[in-house]
Amino acid sequence: MTLRDQLVAIRACSDAVEWVGTRTIEQAWAECERGDWMLWLAGRIDIDRKLLVSAACACAEPALAFVRAGEDRPRLAIEVARAWCVGTATLDDVRAAAAAAYAAYAAAYAAADAAAYAAARTESLQTSAATVRAMIPIAVIVEALNRSHT
Repeated sequence: MTLRDQLVAIRACSDAVEWVGTRTIEQAWAECERGDWMLWLAGRIDIDRKLLVSAACACAEPALAFVRAGEDRPRLAIEVARAWCVGTATLDDVRAAAAAAYAAYAAAYAAADAAAYAAARTESLQTSAATVRAMIPIAVIVEALNRSHT
């Protein structure tokens, strides 16, 4: 089964399926500039949740530079998620912190300049892709893909 076929089977978005084309998983993982796609795939194929959450936190952390002074909810959400990874927070703690962080994000997004947001988003996705590659080895992805389709 090709990577494209696997992505279709797990209901990846059409943009990702089109982008993959004839690439192998190794090629796609090395070339992808969309950290969000990479995290989605890692979560969908069921890699270790703590590894996935750690990578997601590392991807989210640089965005804290854009959070207005005094708005602590996004930072706290990252801290609580990391605490869950080491066993010092519960999933309920994570859910509550994530909901609060999302509320802060929604308010900030509504006030953002659309052009500036688009440029920052593209750069952020590229940076996140490099972060995901550094934290989640391709061997983990290949193994999980093989497990999910055997």
